[in-house]
Amino acid sequence: MLPGMASNPLQPEHERYARVESVRLGGVPVQAEFMPYGGSEGLEPPEIVAGYGLLELEYAAFRRGAAVMDMAHRGTIAVRGAERVDFLNRMVTQELKGLAPGEVRAGFWLNRKGRIDADLLFVEPPVAEGEEPVTLVDVDIHDAARTVAALQAFLFSEDVRIADESALWARLAVHGPEGATVLSNAGADDAALEALNTDMHCARTVLVGASAVLARRDQCGSPGVEIFLPRDAAARAWDALVSQHDAQDGGRRRARPAGWHAYNIARIEAGTPLQHIDFGPENLPHETGILQARTSFKKGCYLGQEVVARMESLGKPKQRLVALRMSEDALPTAGSPVFERAADGEPGNPVGAVTSSTLAPMLGAASVAFAMVRTAHAEPGTQLVVPAEGGRAVGTVQAALRFLPERAVTA
Repeated sequence: MLPGMASNPLQPEHERYARVESVRLGGVPVQAEFMPYGGSEGLEPPEIVAGYGLLELEYAAFRRGAAVMDMAHRGTIAVRGAERVDFLNRMVTQELKGLAPGEVRAGFWLNRKGRIDADLLFVEPPVAEGEEPVTLVDVDIHDAARTVAALQAFLFSEDVRIADESALWARLAVHGPEGATVLSNAGADDAALEALNTDMHCARTVLVGASAVLARRDQCGSPGVEIFLPRDAAARAWDALVSQHDAQDGGRRRARPAGWHAYNIARIEAGTPLQHIDFGPENLPHETGILQARTSFKKGCYLGQEVVARMESLGKPKQRLVALRMSEDALPTAGSPVFERAADGEPGNPVGAVTSSTLAPMLGAASVAFAMVRTAHAEPGTQLVVPAEGGRAVGTVQAALRFLPERAVTA
């Protein structure tokens, strides 16, 4: 573990898996590799799994099996009280009015200038017998405490209680077409899995003897399920998920742990930008490429709404997140400048910067990237020049952030 990095509670499980998998693969070196995730004032960066040295197999699990992820980089906010949904609806960009048990919605929490303070997922699980209703909010771990404090500042006499419960909830995820089978084998009941047949829905179930909330969110071009469960059940749930094999297919591994590097490939292919990576607190919702999935233009007032409404009426922000497909094999890196392409094909004026990039296996290992560029250069078909691997590459702006064909992976 690097100095100043918060230890990973599942580290023994990750290391145990690596030892077992190395033996299973006939002595192939397998090692859990960890990396710090981000950083913020007053919070040690959590230790997350970068990978196990099996990148191709980890990525393949997203596309053909079930990739199991330790989501130590995600925080959990719990909002309780009879007026919680109405209060949250007045705070965020998404319409939450009528949010019913079993539903999931995503929205931005903005500051007064309309900039994005947090990207939030609102999970409204069915009410557990004998328990108080709760809205669970998924958020980047570095934004959890700050978001709670900011929301609490707007409370007056409402029946609402907001708490950062990141230390109480373990967070796992399963991505891939075999995910439902893997969850079923770990104990998820049929009714819960049926509820997850549609994206942006949630359910309660029991995993390894513990009450859990499952929320469907497809970030990687295949069915994805976020798992919320008590922290003391995390190790049991992890083992139940990753230890599964398909005895009917020569011992083929149905579920495989996957780290950040494999996830990054899959989510970029699927057109999923991330807070603090592809956009952040300096950006407006109109700049993110996911405005429609996070914002309602029919609801009442919320913090920052005037800025959002004004930008919608003007029609064009100064910059926008776009997807670039490179014509060369060279891969640009995050932070690389993006230039307009002059008439002679040479780089012209700088117009933006790369935020994420990868080689896309589903596109024949083509080099692809997200970049934040000036709106004048964000039209589909626009060619831009990007430094890449000691040279330069020409990137063409795509019509959407998603690189994958819509039916590249089936549920």
